[in-house]
Amino acid sequence: MALVINSNPAATTASDNLNSSNSLLQKSLNRLSSGLRIQDPADDAGGLAVSMKMRAAITRTDAVISNVSNAVSFLQTQDGGMETAAQMLNRASELKTLSSDVTKSASDITNYETEFTQLKAQLTSLLTEEFNGVALFGAGGSKSVITSEDGSQTVGITETNLATDMTAITGAANLAAITIGTVTTAIQSVASSRAQNGAETSRLQFANEMLTINRTNLEAANSRIADTDVASESTKFARYNILVQSGTAMLAQANASSQIALRLLG
Repeated sequence: MALVINSNPAATTASDNLNSSNSLLQKSLNRLSSGLRIQDPADDAGGLAVSMKMRAAITRTDAVISNVSNAVSFLQTQDGGMETAAQMLNRASELKTLSSDVTKSASDITNYETEFTQLKAQLTSLLTEEFNGVALFGAGGSKSVITSEDGSQTVGITETNLATDMTAITGAANLAAITIGTVTTAIQSVASSRAQNGAETSRLQFANEMLTINRTNLEAANSRIADTDVASESTKFARYNILVQSGTAMLAQANASSQIALRLLG
């Protein structure tokens, strides 16, 4: 190669190599500092698209988990109301039995009637209870709870018709107007409604567990696509760092080589 001043191919080549190594070093540094393997779409266009869809699915799954948990709380509150109703019905049956005692005076029976009247009022009040502004008891319809992030799966929860279950008691004029059989039937109706409530709660809890499992697996899959493998990337970072340092040194050497031509002029 001729000894010239106007051009320095060695320095140009060294500069290109240095720029390339420095670009790789910066990208590796960004990956390590952010924890993300994909810094821009050019890094992995297909992977970026898949990762975006997975992140959206994870976000929706979180929302569905929250909704299902709220539905479980609704059912648990509903069951608490029915348990209270059952206790009051049990007390009503006890009052009916006590009022049938031939040794009780008219005053005693009046006292039982007073308590029965209060029980009926509380049972009627119970029917208006709400959970976050939503009625706990309805006409026996159903509310649909979405249990999958894509909205394709649902579970129905019953709007328990507690009014019908207890109408023979709440509609009775006094203790004399009801029988033990009437109260027993009402208790059985409430018990059946509680069993339905328990079955729906159990199903929602299992659906919630499945959602949690799906979310964990989605996060793992997305991590394999988008997250930086720190062990591997740190090795690359060390390599690129060495290449930048050696490239800088070689560019200095290449630039200095043209100084030889000046000696000939001296």
